[in-house]
Amino acid sequence: MKGTLAMAFAVFAVLAGAGPAVAERLVASLSNHRVMITSNYTGVELVLFGVIERENSSSRHGDYGIVATITGPRKSLRVRQKQRLAGIWINTASRHFVDPPSYLAVLASRPLDAIAGAEVRRRMHLGIANTPLPELINNDIGEVSGDLFRAALVRLMRERGLYREESNAVTFLTPTLFRAAIDLPAQVPTGNYSVDVKLFADGDLVALSDSAFEIVKVGFEQFVVNAARESSLSYGVVTAMMALLTGWIASVAFRRD
Repeated sequence: MKGTLAMAFAVFAVLAGAGPAVAERLVASLSNHRVMITSNYTGVELVLFGVIERENSSSRHGDYGIVATITGPRKSLRVRQKQRLAGIWINTASRHFVDPPSYLAVLASRPLDAIAGAEVRRRMHLGIANTPLPELINNDIGEVSGDLFRAALVRLMRERGLYREESNAVTFLTPTLFRAAIDLPAQVPTGNYSVDVKLFADGDLVALSDSAFEIVKVGFEQFVVNAARESSLSYGVVTAMMALLTGWIASVAFRRD
């Protein structure tokens, strides 16, 4: 009997000391989980909002830091280097990037270096500079430190509004309630997007949450795309007939008697 009680107390002690209770829980969501693109689409803004649920408000010292990373569909991209020779711009070199994000937004409540240390940012891929953008070089796939092609890719994607990093994009409405705006420009690609939200305190990750949304085309444009993909033969025949009909109408309209 004594041995049984001793074992029971030992098991209870192990369970009680397995680890401290989670002090924070992060809950985040989006204003819309489905964005529909029509012919007059010029861009849209989604709202990311969330709350930090705390079990013990006095257990944490210092301010919270939020980093939200929005990643779009991945697809291969090629960056070409051009030089002017004899007055003509020609492609002299190129680099193939293997499945980089077609859209990448890093939204933070403070500068990233004020939220987490360099090693933490590197390990957790926080920020565009720490986001892997693997390249295909001599049949090998890897990262190149200080690569000019990577810098050119990031610059071009920033100019198109597809890559962005803002240190004050997440606003705390209260000490535990926050919001952020996700800008989706006119040229944003369709597909599935992931939203990864991390909560930091005193330089450490204390909670995380994830969400997602989808961008789809609707209307006549999507009907044409689906027809070309699902019924390619019928689509080709109809397109050829429309071209012939258009040519015949033009010849009749501009015929000279």
